[in-house]
Amino acid sequence: MAPRLNKKVAVITGGTRGLGRAIAETYARAGAAVVVASRSASSVAETVADLRAQGYRAEGISCDVGDIQQVRALADVARMTFGGIDIWVNNAGVAGVFGPTLDIPRAQYRQVIDTNILGTYNGSTVALEHLRGRGRGKLINLVGRGDRKPAPLQNAYGPSKAWVRNFTLGLAAEYPAREVGIFAFNPGLVITDLLTDVDVVSGYEERVRGLDKVIKLWGEPPEVPARKALWLASSATDGRTGLAVTLLTRRRLAGGILRAGLRALLRRPAVAPPVRPHVVA
Repeated sequence: MAPRLNKKVAVITGGTRGLGRAIAETYARAGAAVVVASRSASSVAETVADLRAQGYRAEGISCDVGDIQQVRALADVARMTFGGIDIWVNNAGVAGVFGPTLDIPRAQYRQVIDTNILGTYNGSTVALEHLRGRGRGKLINLVGRGDRKPAPLQNAYGPSKAWVRNFTLGLAAEYPAREVGIFAFNPGLVITDLLTDVDVVSGYEERVRGLDKVIKLWGEPPEVPARKALWLASSATDGRTGLAVTLLTRRRLAGGILRAGLRALLRRPAVAPPVRPHVVA
């Protein structure tokens, strides 16, 4: 039986597309009221309308997570609409530009810092103001490639995720599980625009297209990691904190290779969207 989030209120940043949208829908199906946020007001309005049309309780607001005042306004929407906050998911993130560090435009490098690092800091601190002392409150921060080792040619995104992981586990060590559960979640290779629409330094387009094979081996639709995010938010993790959960385990890595071999024997090619590089520098 799937975990339930009855009477819970969940805030999901970057919640209007890709993994964030899948998490919002999964939480709503599990009984939670959801509050979604993204930079685009039109995307927020469309997502909220879609969720309500399915009979779910939903609200949303446009929010630049790098701006603390906008993050506080997001929390206020959740509190005023649904009476409080039980779960906060810092999912908003940008990939940055693929290529050598010196060739990445400084403005786009800074955008990664503002969204992935400052956005996670803002979301976490605001969330903890509401979640501490609740006993069953959950803060879930998204990490990714580069969180445990260097990610050459992704030297903005990778270090940002290493920061998020260490920041999250540091928070978990500061605040006891009886007050709040704080988790780092690596969803693996999620087949979304963040993975397939890649800004790239000129001359590195073919390096990016090489990711096609990796995605065919280990890419997952957003609904798969969203189910693990539901488990993290549910009563299954009550009384726990400091978990660093990754979806792309050794077992999944081996399974992807085995499935690829089976498809080759059966002459059934893997179907996955191609990586689309966009030259920006």
